[in-house]
Amino acid sequence: MTEALMLSTTRISTFEGARALTAATGFFFRRDGVLYLVTSRHVLQDPAGAHFPDRIEIVLHTDAQNLTRTVTLHIPLYRHGQAVWRQGADSGGAVDVAVIELEPAALQGTVLQAFGPEHLQASLDAVPIGTLLLLVGFPLGFYDTLHHLPVARHAIVASAFGVRFQGEGYFLTDARMHRGSSGAPVVARSATGGDLPWTLLGVHSARLDMAGRDRVQDDVLGLNCAWYADILMTLTGGANSP
Repeated sequence: MTEALMLSTTRISTFEGARALTAATGFFFRRDGVLYLVTSRHVLQDPAGAHFPDRIEIVLHTDAQNLTRTVTLHIPLYRHGQAVWRQGADSGGAVDVAVIELEPAALQGTVLQAFGPEHLQASLDAVPIGTLLLLVGFPLGFYDTLHHLPVARHAIVASAFGVRFQGEGYFLTDARMHRGSSGAPVVARSATGGDLPWTLLGVHSARLDMAGRDRVQDDVLGLNCAWYADILMTLTGGANSP
């Protein structure tokens, strides 16, 4: 069986009717026995980019040994005219993270791994600058198409962890990232062991760049924003409004 981290993440395809729109990344989070799909909110709706899908598809494995066996799960994004996802806000404004509760019946016979509250970072000052990270996802839609497994990019914490960068609810990572990675889990190796020995620090959102950068003389920054994963404790469990 492959490493558990590789089964915690899934490729998300967005659609408007029969028209394919974009590809992105999502991962699984379980709380109080309920399984959620986590991704960036802009994957599900992005008014600035005129992106308004009405459904998504994710691919799940059905055999822990033969990873070529999969099933596609179709998830409508609206029910009775209301969005099915939950999104949040904090003192800095909207948070680019969303969760969708998954129906247990649709998951029967599937093989996956899920993060949980126990994987969240308890002490924010215990993550020093330069901490080694992995971001697991589907950059530019690239992945192992035979086994439907993601790829990992190496990163480091690039801003003071626990300090809201520019007052927003995210920190910076230094990594080479691409479109399609939005919604990827940002993790650090955990010493606690277990089936999924990783600490979930954030949710990758987007690359950052300087608006006034000289595109001839100056390379891209190579920095990205990752929303703090503790937002998941607000978005999961109990009654939340989309």
